[in-house]
Amino acid sequence: MPKLTPQELHNLAMNIVGKDLEDHGYEFLGVNSKLKRNPQFVALKDKGLHFIIVRAIEYPDDPKAFDPVFMKDIKDHAQKFNAKTFYAGVGLANSKNYENPITSDEDYVVNYAGWIEF
Repeated sequence: MPKLTPQELHNLAMNIVGKDLEDHGYEFLGVNSKLKRNPQFVALKDKGLHFIIVRAIEYPDDPKAFDPVFMKDIKDHAQKFNAKTFYAGVGLANSKNYENPITSDEDYVVNYAGWIEF
């Protein structure tokens, strides 16, 4: 049972958020799935530019909690482009036992409530 790497968890979160953005009519101008590269999505909707930060958050950490200093830096950067800034935390846990790591051969539970404008 190989534990998912931080990059694999991040990719999983990116897929969840990306599908949600597509379902809400966002058009992707840029996608960056590398860890520590921000923003993850630069998207367009209703002629407005949006920067979306995606984080994979493992149980028991709160997927809605974010670093306000980091988000302010992203918001300041986004404002140079007249863009709105959003945070999308995706909580992930092993479905059999939340205390166990998330592995490639077991189901997982998602705690995702959408993106939050910052």
